[in-house]
Amino acid sequence: MKKKPNFEILFNKAQIQKRINQIGCSISKNFTTEIPILVCVLNGSFIFFADLIRSLSIDCEIDFLKVSSYRGKKTTGKIILEKDISFNISGRHIIIVEDIIDSGKTINFLLKKFKEKNCRSISVVAMLKKSNKFNFQLINEYIGFEIKQEFVVGFGLDYNQRFRNLKEIYILK
Repeated sequence: MKKKPNFEILFNKAQIQKRINQIGCSISKNFTTEIPILVCVLNGSFIFFADLIRSLSIDCEIDFLKVSSYRGKKTTGKIILEKDISFNISGRHIIIVEDIIDSGKTINFLLKKFKEKNCRSISVVAMLKKSNKFNFQLINEYIGFEIKQEFVVGFGLDYNQRFRNLKEIYILK
């Protein structure tokens, strides 16, 4: 029998939903006359993404991409694009939806990739952002919660593909 992990709740379901609704309201106000493309970064963002798009009061289009960089609790430092988007995004407003901005390497990789495709604008939405100093500037960002340097799971976030289905966000001790 496997040892059960030690979890400490960080954000409960009500806190998460309240913050998602606030972000959805902000995005809706900022894109009242536009139809942005929201891009879900798989796998970790899919639960947050689903709740976020349902909180919007504007029309939008959606697409998905998949990147990977983690093994266990550590980043490999190498970003691998496993699935690219299918839309032509030239001249469009793009909103990248991430589960967590940790080292910043993945989001920086994606920002560079989308800038090369001549988007009209690029915004970043992340459920969580770790309190790191990044060597680039995030512009047009919507952040759910800023957290310390702790490893978190639940609400789409995983540890070796486990615990994504938890309804709250936990610190994995």
